[in-house]
Amino acid sequence: MTQPTAAVLIIGDEILSGRTRDINMYHVAGELTRAGIDLKEARVVSDDKDAIISAVRELSEKYTHVFTSGGIGPTHDDITADCVAEAFSRSIDIRDDARLLLKAYYDEAGKELNEARLRMARIPDGAQLIDNPVSIAPGFSVENVHVMAGVPKIFAAMLEGLLPKLNSGTAVISKTLRVDLPESTVANPLGAIAAKYVDLSLGSYPFEENGAYGTNLVIRGRDEDQIQQALVDLKTAFKL
Repeated sequence: MTQPTAAVLIIGDEILSGRTRDINMYHVAGELTRAGIDLKEARVVSDDKDAIISAVRELSEKYTHVFTSGGIGPTHDDITADCVAEAFSRSIDIRDDARLLLKAYYDEAGKELNEARLRMARIPDGAQLIDNPVSIAPGFSVENVHVMAGVPKIFAAMLEGLLPKLNSGTAVISKTLRVDLPESTVANPLGAIAAKYVDLSLGSYPFEENGAYGTNLVIRGRDEDQIQQALVDLKTAFKL
């Protein structure tokens, strides 16, 4: 079975300026790993029409899924929906089902569905809505591009509802072995074992604790038996 792949596209000047710290990429990476979808690329672009359109088209052609974050709010610089529509040569307008969702939400809150809020009901032609259980304004999917909010709580809620609907693969298994040796010391034995298990990913991650250096050795793959054997080899190599 071919493993589905994915890219994440983070959109927003506030991310690139350092004003806002992105956590959505970190969150989606973990969720995709658990879903068996291989995250292959993460990209950040500014609130620039040409940059967004170019990135959407390129990533859509390369990967099974593209997840975008940011730029679907009520303000003038929230241009993601328009850019995605243009990337796929689709028209965009206020859609009745999205408008009704917003109207019910703001009516209950005793607030007006004004022109700015109505912008969040603009959906590209033929798109599928992505539920937003936090603040109602929906995201949407066009072909293999899934457009979601930038607010982390809303992004996470949208993703939770979306992922079960997507084609997924075999989840990655990860095992960690702590070695109280510096990374330079473990490099050669680790390299030899990595060469033996070409279907696994073996990595080393150094740490410092109480003035002493150590390394966490991480094995990642989808074959439990191979992972366990590689773990035995690592323990043998480092006399653990």
